[in-house]
Amino acid sequence: MRLAVISDTHGRSSLIYRVLRRESEAKEVFFLGDVVSDVKEIMPEFPDRVFHIVHGNCDYFSDYPLFDIAEYKNVSVFFTHGHRYGVKSGVDGMLSAAKGVGASIALYGHTHIASAVYKDGVYLINSGSLALPRDGKPSYAVIDIDEKGILPAVKYI
Repeated sequence: MRLAVISDTHGRSSLIYRVLRRESEAKEVFFLGDVVSDVKEIMPEFPDRVFHIVHGNCDYFSDYPLFDIAEYKNVSVFFTHGHRYGVKSGVDGMLSAAKGVGASIALYGHTHIASAVYKDGVYLINSGSLALPRDGKPSYAVIDIDEKGILPAVKYI
């Protein structure tokens, strides 16, 4: 199973189209906020995908939750935008939240800098930003989950 992880599109829904066309195997799509209307706009074009959405700090008055959890066989995924967990200062808040719910994967955005690290039994994955990367590289993430384990990767467009 392949998951696609996207965050911080800030009004550039066309970039989501581009990623989802490229990642046709990813039937589960995580949108980690900023700006949820971008993903809502493209959802009808991809009826074969399941979308998991949380709101970000720029999603004023959003009905989407601050965080959520998705389950895949024996893998639990905690996902959020990250602004409430202090991710600009480090990943300890994310790690604590993920471990608190028994997750082996924690997804977040907010920093606009992609990263994938394994710490204390949890994969901490930031997909970066497709529209406004702070490291100069528009990015997203994919995660392959199978009987052999979990394999995250950051990809650039």
